[in-house]
Amino acid sequence: MISRKPPKKKNIYAREGFVIVALSWILISALGAVPLVLTHEIPHYIDAFFEMVSGFTTTGSSILTNVEALSHTSLFWRSFSHWIGGMGILVFVIAFVPIASGRSMHILKAEVPGPVVGKLVSKVRATARILYVIYAAMTFIEVILLLAGGMSLFDSLLNAFGTAGTGGFAIKNASIAAYHSAYFDWVITIFMILFGINFNLFYFVLIGKIKDALRSEELHYYLGVILIAIIIITINILPMYNNILDAIRYSSFTVGSTITTTGFVVCDYDKWPLLSQMVILILIFVGACSSSTGGGIKISRIVMYFKNAKRELKQSLHPHSVQTIKFENQPIDQGVIRSIHGYLVIYLIIFVISLLILSFFKIDFTSAFSAVATCLNNVGPGMNVVGPVGNFSSLSDISKLVLSFDMLAGRLEIFPMLLLFAPSTWRK
Repeated sequence: MISRKPPKKKNIYAREGFVIVALSWILISALGAVPLVLTHEIPHYIDAFFEMVSGFTTTGSSILTNVEALSHTSLFWRSFSHWIGGMGILVFVIAFVPIASGRSMHILKAEVPGPVVGKLVSKVRATARILYVIYAAMTFIEVILLLAGGMSLFDSLLNAFGTAGTGGFAIKNASIAAYHSAYFDWVITIFMILFGINFNLFYFVLIGKIKDALRSEELHYYLGVILIAIIIITINILPMYNNILDAIRYSSFTVGSTITTTGFVVCDYDKWPLLSQMVILILIFVGACSSSTGGGIKISRIVMYFKNAKRELKQSLHPHSVQTIKFENQPIDQGVIRSIHGYLVIYLIIFVISLLILSFFKIDFTSAFSAVATCLNNVGPGMNVVGPVGNFSSLSDISKLVLSFDMLAGRLEIFPMLLLFAPSTWRK
């Protein structure tokens, strides 16, 4: 609030919460780009804006052709934006700045990824603090493990920031591949997968409800998809590598990096067989669990889509039967079903419009398609021009702005960004 006059109505409802979140993320990205321009390390403002939107939304797409040329200060700022954006900029504010519960729940709902957001404890502020304490503790443990393997403190911190936020901004031109270490690859793989899990489950583990956490249906599907993808890719790429251990290591890292939308790289998967590339492309859309730092459509939504499709099929065969959809052993409210279907429709519309705009410029279909997919799902590298050994620097300014919108829309679950364009949002 710029005005000193206190507002008459202090409660924040859904519309206000969504608008506050959307405008805050645009503003923080715009301001975050200024230091990169002032240092002349990214002199073009649209490039710097794209870089910082990618940072705060934990996408990891970059316009930099030589990241190692950046100063340590700029490298730290880029990677720290991942850590702040991973759990949520305003969730951090809620956790440590006194705000009435009635004013903060809708902010939490607008910023935390997933179809349904609830409170871990009775107070929203306490919930936000719990999330950040778990988040910080896991980051600290990863830093210690990386240090134990011989990585420098600076590199350990920045790589942990990128892993925790599932952002994947590399501090080496070759990303994690630059370290040539199986130990680092496995540590980062495990933590990428952990940060893609619903943080509510970590809270259950902390309070002793381990069995409840392990019974999570979403967790089972998430780990199942990861395991199946690793097996398929390992078998498919095995002839390219010297032994099965390398094939498992590279496939596990790439699957973990893709499904959690982190975007770290240990090998050029553009050179893998088509089957492996198709699996990676599918994982880009699937994404991680709800209430995690990962992006994508989310495992929970996809499970609900399939369960609803199964119900509709049974309903067509038995019109008079009553079919109930359950998720996590709880019946799913029809409002949630409508919401996830609305999300998918709007998601596809944004995807198609973005792809059409990029198609106006000189870019091949695979690069354009994967660029939109990777930005809307907050993954990072795409394929071909924007692939694991490429970047987004060759795209036009308009393309970069469109993809910046996609990154923000993907991170904020689309609706907060779209509400900014609805006339009814601005009416009293």
